[in-house]
Amino acid sequence: MAQISDIHIDGGDRATERTARVLDYLTGLDTPPDAVLLTGDLADRGLPAEYELVRKLLPTGFPVLHCPGNHDARAPYRQVLLGQSGGDAPINQVRRVGAAVFAMCDSSIPGRDDGALEAETLDWLEGVLIGTDSPVFVCFHHPPTELGIPFLDRIRQFHTERLAELVRAHPHVVALLCGHAHTPAATTFAGRPVLVAPGVVSTVLLPGERGGHIDLVAPPMVAFHVLHEDGRLSTHYRVAP
Repeated sequence: MAQISDIHIDGGDRATERTARVLDYLTGLDTPPDAVLLTGDLADRGLPAEYELVRKLLPTGFPVLHCPGNHDARAPYRQVLLGQSGGDAPINQVRRVGAAVFAMCDSSIPGRDDGALEAETLDWLEGVLIGTDSPVFVCFHHPPTELGIPFLDRIRQFHTERLAELVRAHPHVVALLCGHAHTPAATTFAGRPVLVAPGVVSTVLLPGERGGHIDLVAPPMVAFHVLHEDGRLSTHYRVAP
């Protein structure tokens, strides 16, 4: 499957063109991905018109899974992308793709840039994990641990104790997939891989790299996750040409 993140659709040409570039790359592959996962910040300001544009951009040739980020707004997200009535409760979804289950959790906190999983979401996630013995990918926007980029680490996912307990208690959790950091990265949490998708709209620079905090010129990238028959996971990062 393919994972992208942080498209930040704002009605302007730049974000739209970069997102279209990535999606055209994916739809043009000789072997299309089993699914595309978009880990948050679909819209830039959470406006209904932005979600209408997101809906038009998303491809139809394979399943597209997504969860909200800190720039998203729950009510218009629900109404436009999910066809549901509005509401401010967390947006949690579960989908099966092939042999794997994807638990897409809402780590956003309305009005804030940092994240956390609400008790309602953790209860829901526990039910998903108990209800299947298939491989499970736990997906959300905010990384649940530090990545070594100070200004990002201040707005990561916090209050992760119960999440760690759930991951440790369920060995069929393959990995945690997230975005938010606008950089391809890999680390661990509760003994499992944490794989961070690069940001489509921009790339965050590491401390010590020249050019400030954000690179707006670097090309957008995609993460490809391969789940092997023996349960191993391989991840490849590619630039969208």
